[in-house]
Amino acid sequence: MKRLNRFFLFAILIALMLPVFGLRAQAADLDRILDYEISVNVNQDGTLDLVYHIEWKVLDSTTDGALTWVKVGIPNKHYVSMKGLTSTVKSIKYLSDGGSYVRIDLDKAYYENEVVTFEFELVQDYTYQMDQFVEGETVYGFTPGWFPDCKIDKMAVYWNTDKVLRTDPAADKKARLTPAGCIIESEYYVFTKENLKNGEKLPIQVIYPNNAFSFDPAKMNQQSKEPSEGLVAFIVVVIIFGVFGFIIVLALILDSYDNTAGLSAGTTKITRTKIEYFPSCPGCGGARPDGASNCPYCGRSFVKSEEVIKEEDIPKAEKALKKKKKDGLYPYSTTPNTYMLVHVTHTPRPRPTSSSSTRSCAHSSCACACACACACAGGGRAGCSTKDFYNTNLKLRQLELKEKHKNS
Repeated sequence: MKRLNRFFLFAILIALMLPVFGLRAQAADLDRILDYEISVNVNQDGTLDLVYHIEWKVLDSTTDGALTWVKVGIPNKHYVSMKGLTSTVKSIKYLSDGGSYVRIDLDKAYYENEVVTFEFELVQDYTYQMDQFVEGETVYGFTPGWFPDCKIDKMAVYWNTDKVLRTDPAADKKARLTPAGCIIESEYYVFTKENLKNGEKLPIQVIYPNNAFSFDPAKMNQQSKEPSEGLVAFIVVVIIFGVFGFIIVLALILDSYDNTAGLSAGTTKITRTKIEYFPSCPGCGGARPDGASNCPYCGRSFVKSEEVIKEEDIPKAEKALKKKKKDGLYPYSTTPNTYMLVHVTHTPRPRPTSSSSTRSCAHSSCACACACACACAGGGRAGCSTKDFYNTNLKLRQLELKEKHKNS
């Protein structure tokens, strides 16, 4: 009877948790993307010059607070440079948070019904595959960062036509547009999609001959393709059954122990963050004082990049850092202006009679977009919308940037 009661207890807990996850998934969106555009120019060394334009509307600033920063998914960690192009970008830096992102701190807090428009430029490396599909051809498989928690009214990718063999979806240069492809406008292929649902993507492929630019086989994107929707569904089902099986086994094991035995030890988690600082302020040029994260003169952040790392990622030359198990900021001995931030968290395990709850990452100060591998060839829907082809006017700032690339 005791085992049966324990089993029903866990079953009831799971049944109560499922509606909570369902309600969270069905909750009203906090934000909406009105316009999401990316201009792409291939540099001579094969890197991509990406200019992002995003118009972001706050729908709800009460539930999780005002919008003060966002993170936008990028193809991978091999970026060459990044910079903000509008006054709404207070600061921009690389962020590793279960993926590759740029973190953009906004110029102010944005509240319900306010729209923030921001632009930034990113030079990205390791984004192509050579001879993988057809001998003698180099393929850029590109999927812009998507937004799991909000809808997008319009998404467009503008890709320079210079030296391109073909695209997928294909474009008809004579007709200027085809229902199955994309349009050509001002020397750019224009891949568009409208009314995207939460998490919906716009994958495209652009193919060049291997001698079009200085492609380097050593810099090919090595990330794997995204799993198909069927495989994802299968994995989800396996995980669900695995969780239920684990709960049943755990319930049976707990029956052999006293209710209070072994549940108070708790767990200790060590988080290590690699932080690189600018030696001088990127705003006013003032020297960085020891231990300072922000400029004492103009308030700009000295942080150049930060990345959560594992213990095994620490170089062999930095053996001393692996021994750091207490909170603190410890310098790299071989890399100037670089430190490891150690944060230790101890979480006591609750007794069976107590209850606990968890809360997912709130929007209060952030919102995010995800990015898939840049070479996820052929995965997903067609990249060009079949409607509203003529509503593809570029923003003035993007036209200026395109003219700069064309004249350079």
